[in-house]
Amino acid sequence: MLLSEGIHLMLGIMALLVGVFMFWSLPVVTNTESKIRLPFVSIIIPARNEERRIYPLLRSLQEQRYRSFEVLVVDDHSTDRTAAIAASFGAKVLCNDAVESGSGKSAACWRGAKHANGQWLMFLDADTSLADADSLYRILGFYKRQGARGILSLQPYHTVHRLYENLSAIFNVIVIVGMNVFNRWGARFKTAGSFGPCILCDKDEYFSTGGHRKILGAVLDDLALGQAFMDKSLPVSCMGGSGVIHFRMYPEGTRSLIEGWCKSFAVGSKSTHPIVMLMTILWISGSFISAGALLSSVASINPVGLALSFLLYAAYALQTMLFSRRCGNFRRWIFVFYPLLFLFFTAIHAYSLFRARILRSVRWKDRKIQV
Repeated sequence: MLLSEGIHLMLGIMALLVGVFMFWSLPVVTNTESKIRLPFVSIIIPARNEERRIYPLLRSLQEQRYRSFEVLVVDDHSTDRTAAIAASFGAKVLCNDAVESGSGKSAACWRGAKHANGQWLMFLDADTSLADADSLYRILGFYKRQGARGILSLQPYHTVHRLYENLSAIFNVIVIVGMNVFNRWGARFKTAGSFGPCILCDKDEYFSTGGHRKILGAVLDDLALGQAFMDKSLPVSCMGGSGVIHFRMYPEGTRSLIEGWCKSFAVGSKSTHPIVMLMTILWISGSFISAGALLSSVASINPVGLALSFLLYAAYALQTMLFSRRCGNFRRWIFVFYPLLFLFFTAIHAYSLFRARILRSVRWKDRKIQV
């Protein structure tokens, strides 16, 4: 029993150390000097039945100090008041041409781009919201300082309101880690693509890559669009959105949360570098090993083993909390029960593999999407 406990402790410590290198850092947009000339920007928002989520985004755009932009909302066959709410904020509302069985978001983005007047295009998901009145200026200024080439994509900071939304904690970490560039050796790996909720690019470069029209059949348009830019030797930068842009994911309930993450993970792991994937698997495994070591020590009534396994469990809880709170404002106390978060993640990931490999389809917003 003592040998078994020792092995569990060693494996748990190794997984904990792997986690440090797996998620080394998450850079964010830095401040921009107060006087910098920026071009006219077209902000394109694909939206399907978003009447309960699009209001904060449109309001935050209305509050921006930088005003040289237009807002185009592409209504993707909504059956609610999405279009009416967008029009009430002065946005130009377009109707998506996508057929019901197609990839609606990509078609909506393409339609918006064709009607855009701006030199730069910014694609925003309807559930995002800019953090303050200077957020847009800081994002645009940062893009210009980086050379205004390729894609700047931001993963918004996840804001949590209800208890069940904390179940997304591990998913957020894995999505960011899976982009390949946030580990200790990220500069050596090619990014998996771009983050989808916030994408900024030059219009001429966008059309030169084929844009969203080229990736109409892709389930994860963000990864595919990033790859389309890289195919043209254009850079793709991925960063955290803390301080400039945030979102609230799946406020409709647990069913929406499960369907959303199932869709994302059904094919997303294919773009993750094998080394990053291995580190991720080891880190996830370590969460269960550390919990198992604690339970084993309790059962064996071994004071030394109990103390060491408790320290390992606490360290894993702390690391998981720190990683998750880089991505969103998840409740700190929830990480006392971190094995449950990992268990939920593992179950949904297994379900997504079943949908992708066996059923060959996923469901999202009342649409059946072939994968």
